[in-house]
Amino acid sequence: MAAAPAAAGSGASRGRRAAATVAAWGGWGGRPRPANILLQLRQGQLTGRGLVRAVQEISPLLSMEAMAFVTEERKLTQETTYPNTYIFDLFGGVDLLVEILMRPTVSLRGQKLKISDEMSKDCLSILYNTCVCTEGVTKRLAEKNDFVIFLFTLMTSKKTFLQTATLIEDILGVKKEMIRLDEVPNLSSLVSNFDQQQLANFCRILAVTISEMDTGNDDKHTLLAKNAQQKKSLSLGPSAAEINQAALLSIPGFVERLCKLATRKVSESTGTASFLQELEEWYTWLDNALVLDALMRVANEESEHSQASIVFSPPGASEENGLPHTSARTQLPQSMKIMHEIMYKLEVLYVLCVLLMGRQRNQVHRMIAEFKLIPGLNNLFDKLIWRKHSASALVLHGHNQNCDCSPDITLKIQFLRLLQSFSDHHENKYLLLNNQELNELSAISLKANIPEVEAVLNTDRSLVCDGKRGLLTRLLQVMKKEPAESSFRFWQARAVESFLRGTTSYADQMFLLKRGLLEHILYCIVDSECKSRDVLQSYFDLLGELMKFNVDAFKRFNKYINTDAKFQVFLKQINSSLVDSNMLVRCVTLSLDRFENQVDMKVAEVLSECRLLAYISQVPTQMSFLFRLINIIHVQTLTQENVSCLNTSLVILMLARRKERLPLYLRLLQRMEHNKKYPGFLLNNFHNLLRFWQQHYLHKDKDSTCLENSSCISFSYWKETVSILLNPDRQSPSALVSYMEEPYMDIDRDFTEE
Repeated sequence: MAAAPAAAGSGASRGRRAAATVAAWGGWGGRPRPANILLQLRQGQLTGRGLVRAVQEISPLLSMEAMAFVTEERKLTQETTYPNTYIFDLFGGVDLLVEILMRPTVSLRGQKLKISDEMSKDCLSILYNTCVCTEGVTKRLAEKNDFVIFLFTLMTSKKTFLQTATLIEDILGVKKEMIRLDEVPNLSSLVSNFDQQQLANFCRILAVTISEMDTGNDDKHTLLAKNAQQKKSLSLGPSAAEINQAALLSIPGFVERLCKLATRKVSESTGTASFLQELEEWYTWLDNALVLDALMRVANEESEHSQASIVFSPPGASEENGLPHTSARTQLPQSMKIMHEIMYKLEVLYVLCVLLMGRQRNQVHRMIAEFKLIPGLNNLFDKLIWRKHSASALVLHGHNQNCDCSPDITLKIQFLRLLQSFSDHHENKYLLLNNQELNELSAISLKANIPEVEAVLNTDRSLVCDGKRGLLTRLLQVMKKEPAESSFRFWQARAVESFLRGTTSYADQMFLLKRGLLEHILYCIVDSECKSRDVLQSYFDLLGELMKFNVDAFKRFNKYINTDAKFQVFLKQINSSLVDSNMLVRCVTLSLDRFENQVDMKVAEVLSECRLLAYISQVPTQMSFLFRLINIIHVQTLTQENVSCLNTSLVILMLARRKERLPLYLRLLQRMEHNKKYPGFLLNNFHNLLRFWQQHYLHKDKDSTCLENSSCISFSYWKETVSILLNPDRQSPSALVSYMEEPYMDIDRDFTEE
């Protein structure tokens, strides 16, 4: 017999999942038989005789090896071989099973014999076990696009749903090209006939099919690369992910059912403390909702044959063959039911979040509002979403033990991401409030003698949050209590900031200021001296949106930062990374320009007393920011994250142009360039950045609208300023080339990634 290769694994989490899946599918027994089972399988496939028996005989052989793979992996064994699985694959067993599943067997009488659900289950089990133990099998199956599409048709039967869904999930995880859901036969009927449990599990598959394959780390992708991809996409038409999103949205009732799943209440029959205890114990062993379904079915089947309650020992106890046995009395079914709900909501919220960011965003927004997703999540906030979580080291599938991604933590993050997507530049954001809070916004506008926000007036009061507090207020409450080292701070700040994005609303700002948000942010930046760059960036961005054009906010700032020592700490945090703080610098610069043009005693008082405004008003300060902002970015390294540095530098120069000081600022840049021994480098770099800016923004309506709304400077003025700076006439006092020495000029470089 040929030597089997070492098994291919994808980490301990896959091992746990494999153990549970193999066990749940009934693969615990069996011993090798001398007969050539592969030959029996071939003959059965050709003649229709003995096929069931052959499959039933080979299934336990491979199940034993799959379980051995799991137990050996847990023991960190260096060398592991699985001869039966290897031989089965080597002699074409995988391809044969694929053919058996896809093409009905023909009997001697010429009749097509339809294989039973039990037979399909055994075939799927064999394929899964082979994928577990033998390297490359999953990738080979992924290359069989017709087989992958066919697998979806096996999900029509409840008996084969779990096995099929688990195999599809593994296959799609390694598939290079995304499948198209519109190629799945009768997709609408298939999904519509899923029960809620099946639909929730189906969301695990959907997560792979509706997300763009190259956007896993969107902010880190260079804009050059993204622009090139967009041009390519325009010529190719909609991407597979976009086609799949459209296919799902065309299914009647699809979004409504997702909203019901997301807002379904969790059984409260188990106490919080005992639930968390069981959750931690079991989650060290399980990490997949599909596996939980499988084990739940086993437990239910066992209970039907026994009057005694099913009990399992916690995974920390002695185990045989990878499954816990019945010693300590931990009731598994109830724990699994609650775990189900958590895992389901994770997947459902992710799918809704992706749809909210897709091409049909407005359509999804209308449906989510209509089906009351936000009020439903508000009702779950205290009891499920933000109940106190344990400090465990549990990890989710695909993560490592250095992540703090327990189910509780991941549910919170996914919830915050959904809120961010829902609120961002959309008038439906006011659904995050309740009726009393909407009335408060109206009262703020009335007191300030300013027009009430139109979106507030247009909000359907029947769709807003109920109860004493809306979702935004609840979020603010937990945000202020969050520990300094918490990983949630970043996501919380992003979610709240998205509520403020767009056209600046004084009422929205005051609503948050009255709840102590500004003081909380300053405490985190100054007093706790936050070290996390991501958290600092999110807090600076939020602070900028909260203070922009708001005199009351600057008064509150000055009251909190009331000593030179505190102000120096604040400046140190700003200057430590301009990529993180530049949005705040931009907002303060814009606010200063507006305040200087207002005749008001309250404004004059703030201008004379506020340390921050006085600091930003100094030309050397502005030039220092301008020089560094231009110097830290280059066309080849521009991303969605740092392109804001370019726009902030433009804001400084646009405001200088308004005051007819643009030539002064350019001369000072030239002088700083020479003083820093950078002849030609800075201005050449800025020239190239501005050329890229024209290519990038003049063809992107959304980005240009965002620039206009956030700065209150018309986009035409942005374009004019860039054109003036790029004027090739060396006699123009406002053209960059007028300040470049010819030997150092390099302004015609192609924008290609190096």
